[in-house]
Amino acid sequence: MQPTITPLDASLGATITDIDLADLDETTWSIVEDAFHEYAALIFPNQYLTEEAQIAFANLFGEIEILRGNTEMKAVNISNQKPDGSILQPDEHRYKTLRGNEGWHTDSSYMPLAAKATVLAAITVPSSSGQTAVADMRAANDALDQDMKERVEGLSAYHSLYQSQARIGHVVKTGAGYGYHNKGAPLRPLVNVHPVTGRKSLFIGRHAYRIPSLDDDDAQILLDELLEFACQPPRTYFHQWQPGDVFIWDNRCALHAAQPYNYDEPRVMRHTRVAGDPASELVTTGRDERAADFIPSASNM
Repeated sequence: MQPTITPLDASLGATITDIDLADLDETTWSIVEDAFHEYAALIFPNQYLTEEAQIAFANLFGEIEILRGNTEMKAVNISNQKPDGSILQPDEHRYKTLRGNEGWHTDSSYMPLAAKATVLAAITVPSSSGQTAVADMRAANDALDQDMKERVEGLSAYHSLYQSQARIGHVVKTGAGYGYHNKGAPLRPLVNVHPVTGRKSLFIGRHAYRIPSLDDDDAQILLDELLEFACQPPRTYFHQWQPGDVFIWDNRCALHAAQPYNYDEPRVMRHTRVAGDPASELVTTGRDERAADFIPSASNM
């Protein structure tokens, strides 16, 4: 059966049907990979993947990034529901992390090696809202006026999960979880060149916080201005989840953001993150003022 690819009503994204992600042959995988590079975000309805099948699918894109310290745990639940079935409360660390995810971001930009892709599978969805939105940073870069293109070309920004959480009032100690490390804040260009397509895109988001060549206040104004401009129609898509959906996006050229919902209802998403290629996603780091120490490292572990 030939997969059916239906582009979304946005500058990125497509829905792929007539496909079983748990049973891909080489020809079908080639179609998926090409679509991933073309559309940057792909939705696969009605998959109901097991954890093992989701990991196997993600592994086709590259090595899995380990997020919870346990090297055997290649898929983690992103959820407001605790293992005992109770719901997270607003004063809990994980709740505040979930609320932070409502800001536009790219995964692991705050680690030395940024992520290549993210695979998210819907296990339990709330009765309404709770969408995941994606934004096309390729089209955003294309849409900048010439003056702004010339202004941002050559600039770089530091990325930090400490800093982005602090902006929403969540001050976190070193070692409190993945991303709260002492490896330093990665310094990443504001304009990224995709290692496969060669297309330029903005590389910004909530984790970007300081530009070395600018005053800190001016840098934040610029970063906020770029983010506000970039994440507008027709460059955005908001996916309303159904159980069984699988959604993958390219972190190298797309931002994403969870949308608010009634946090009294459970929302369970199984998350698998594909590590970036060191040749294109590994960068140097500088001291992060909010971390307890600075021990530079080229590893996320």
